[in-house]
Parts: sequence; C-alpha cells; structure tokens
Amino acid sequence: MARDCFATPVPFSAGTAAPHTALPAGACDSHMHVYDQRFPEAPGARLLPPDASVQDYRALQQRIGTQRTVLVTPSTYGADNRCMLLGLAAQGDQARGVAVIDGSESDVQLQALHDAGVRGVRLNLSLGVTGTVDAIVPLAQRIAPLGWHLQLLMPPDVLATLGDVLRRVPMPMVFDHLGRIAPEQAGKHPAHALLLQLMGEGRAWVKLSGGYIVSATHAVDDPALDALAASYLRAAPERVLWGSDWPHATASAGLHPVPDDALQIDTLARWCDQAGADALRRVLVSNPAALYGFPPVSTSSSTTPV
Repeated sequence: MARDCFATPVPFSAGTAAPHTALPAGACDSHMHVYDQRFPEAPGARLLPPDASVQDYRALQQRIGTQRTVLVTPSTYGADNRCMLLGLAAQGDQARGVAVIDGSESDVQLQALHDAGVRGVRLNLSLGVTGTVDAIVPLAQRIAPLGWHLQLLMPPDVLATLGDVLRRVPMPMVFDHLGRIAPEQAGKHPAHALLLQLMGEGRAWVKLSGGYIVSATHAVDDPALDALAASYLRAAPERVLWGSDWPHATASAGLHPVPDDALQIDTLARWCDQAGADALRRVLVSNPAALYGFPPVSTSSSTTPV
C-alpha cells in the first residue's frame, strides 16, 4: 500500500514519506535534542549543529506518528540545561527531560529540574565535555533521592572495565545508542556481554537509538544491526526503548548522511516483529511510561501499514 508523503521535508530528516508502520497510541521517542544558538556552547564542545526547535520536531512527530518525547541535554551545552528545559516546557506533559549536571547543584536546583519534568541525568563519556568515570557513583548517589535514572554513553572498551562500578549504582541505568556497540562487536566484545548481564540483573535499560552511528555503513536499516538489536530485546524486552536522535547532530557535523526517520521506524518495527507480537508497543509505549513516569495509555493500536 502506498505511503503518505509530505509536501515539505522535515528539517534534519531525509525523505518525505511516512513510515509503513502505524504506531500505537502514546508512542514515545525517548531520545532527541533541541538546539538554540542563543545558548552558548560549552568549551571544548565538538558537535555544534544549527538551531533545531520544538516546532521543527513537531513536524517529525506528525510524519512518523510519535506523541511523547524525551528531550536530552546534548553534549554541545555541557551542564547548561536551559535549552532543553525551554523545549521541555514547550512540549508540556507529553515530554520528559534528561539533564546533565556536575554534582554541585543544590537540592533546590535538582527539585526544580524534577518539577520541570526531568527524570534522569546523562553522563556522556564519548563526546561529553563534563564528567569522568569517577563521577558515575557520586552522581548516582546525588540523584538517587529523586527517583531518577542515570543515562550513560561511553566507548565499549571503557564500558567493559566498569562492571564493579556500575553494580554500585543504586538506580536504573540507561545506555543509549545501542550501548555504543558496533554490530561486529555483538557477541564478541566484553562490553556487550556486560550490558546483557546488567539487563538480566534488572539494572540496565538500552535505547535502540543511533543505529546509523554505530553501523559501518551509517545506514539506519543496516542488516548488520539486526542481531545486536535482537540481543537486547531477548535479554529484557521490558527494558528496551527507542529514540530517533533527531536532529542528528553527527550528520550536521558531516560524519554521515542525514537519516530517514520513517525508515528508522520501519527498521524498529522489523526488529520488534522478530521479538514478539507486543514488542513494538512495549518499546514505544509501556516501557517509556514505566521509566519516565508518563501516564498509562489504555488505547491500543495495531502496526498495520498506512
């Protein structure tokens, strides 16, 4: 069946067609960013994309069919969360936030972030400009009273050394961009084995985001990604999320072509079809609701083509 096409391309997203996959009600994009040049980049920031607004992002939601959003403070701004918070306020109750902090924040400042909709803190050890491995446990202890999670991104060789440290983290850990594991490392690299163990122990969640980043071909539908995605869906289907990573700052930096986000949705659907009939709804609706505190969605929807 022919797909709907949109007359105007979505900013920072290739293609104009809608996905073949119709998403369930309450579907959540659990990883995206907003950028605004009114806010200065952090010293040493490596990704400096153009402005990408909530209004731009709403066009993507209309195209792919998501309704809920998790805004993540990008490495560009270090521990300055103002741009993310502005976007979070514009999205209302259908959005949650993941902030970056340095650990010096007061209880009042952290509570203000919580009241604004923040439900986690990200520590980026791949492209980040704040934080080190030594900060993992102190940051976790600092945010534990709020019931937040700790989101982590780091090279696999670093992750593989941190099993003892990560098992001291007293809250859920979320690993974005498929754990930064390359497809050829699946089943071979000790970091992949550690992630699967942490998921099996109920400690870790994984975002099926940024597949085009870890793929050698930078293709969102690279078949080499299938086994890696399947490994996480088998390990703990109740702790797997999906994120677009819009507006794809690595593409703006010239590291790869701009991804087609409709194709990202159809690729996710293919992964979930192989994991069971309810897997897509879990990844897009019930799992984000559990982690980020979205209200339950009672209306169900099939994933038939549109």
